[in-house]
Amino acid sequence: MTNQLTPAQALEFLLEGNKRFTANSPTHPNQDSVRRADLAQNGQNPFATLFGCGDSRLAAEVIFDQGLGDLFVVRTAGHASGPAVLGSLEFGVSGLNTPLVVVLGHDSCGAVTATKNSLDSGVLPGGFQRNFIEDILPSALSSQLPDNPTVNDMVREHTRFTCERIIEQSRVISEAVAANQTAVVGMFYHLAEGSAEIVWSTDNLK
Repeated sequence: MTNQLTPAQALEFLLEGNKRFTANSPTHPNQDSVRRADLAQNGQNPFATLFGCGDSRLAAEVIFDQGLGDLFVVRTAGHASGPAVLGSLEFGVSGLNTPLVVVLGHDSCGAVTATKNSLDSGVLPGGFQRNFIEDILPSALSSQLPDNPTVNDMVREHTRFTCERIIEQSRVISEAVAANQTAVVGMFYHLAEGSAEIVWSTDNLK
């Protein structure tokens, strides 16, 4: 697989891998010594940049049935963003020419749960953990949420909010989207079922 794909083709390829995973029929591509040697000699050529939560149950290459060199992955607790994250995503788009950027949230997210708990108690955690809480707070307070929102409602909103913020804050990515060189899509991953549901996308994927 190369990254000579359209954004729509890259998304389809990713979702096909997730379908194999949920059907318990993964092919485990690009995980042998031949692939390893090829990447070491010729460099990486991923077809998607993925920004996801650091949750140990959310290993991107596993749930999308991909292998070495297929995905350029950035992960933080609650997919909290910041300058280093945005720079990494820009590298995936402009440095590696990936035609797709995925923001991946999931149900029962611990970071979003911690944010909700901080809202309910009025107490922020100490140390650097408060950084990801503060990043998630705008989504947890969004006027788009239903009354008495659940953690999963907040995760969906945070996924959508993160996608929109990436487009708004990164000229590199917004210009690539405008030129149809890449697309941004938000997904919500169901831990028990193993399925990834699209919750937001740029217009070039609609």
